[in-house]
Amino acid sequence: MQKKEIFNVQNLTRLAMVAAMYAVLTVLTSELSYGGIQYRLSEILVLLCFYRKDYAPALILGCAIANLFSPLGLLDVVVGSIATAIAVVPMYYMRNIYLAALLPVVSNGIIVGIEVTVVFAEAPLWFNMLTVAFGELVVVGILGVLVFKLIFDKKPVMLRLIGSTRKTHRTVKEADTV
Repeated sequence: MQKKEIFNVQNLTRLAMVAAMYAVLTVLTSELSYGGIQYRLSEILVLLCFYRKDYAPALILGCAIANLFSPLGLLDVVVGSIATAIAVVPMYYMRNIYLAALLPVVSNGIIVGIEVTVVFAEAPLWFNMLTVAFGELVVVGILGVLVFKLIFDKKPVMLRLIGSTRKTHRTVKEADTV
């Protein structure tokens, strides 16, 4: 991916829409999105980084904006955004989507689990880490992978829509038959 491709209007619009979708979906589902047990449905979008690495800044920004509304306050803006960055930046380099989906499970489980323990101190650290990781596993590892596999493995046109730079198993096979 060339630098001018990253900064073209179409790509910047795509990234801005993803950041906005993450923030809005998180805030609209705030009862599920914040606290010790989190089922942040917007986290499904982090799997976009598996297909194209420049979604990472958009998702980190979307997370920071969403965390402005968190009951954990500005601490969550910083700490939650760091947890997201640790998860999404290396995601593009993972060999399969299942392994990629584990990155936010581990990152958020540890970092957000510590954050929740420090702020609320109602449950032990191990419990908070486990509940945050479990929420990520359900949303990203199960629901997110299922959605992405159904959409992108069945409809290659969707890969073009998100601007995927990843060669999938299907596109490699199709290129071999041409």
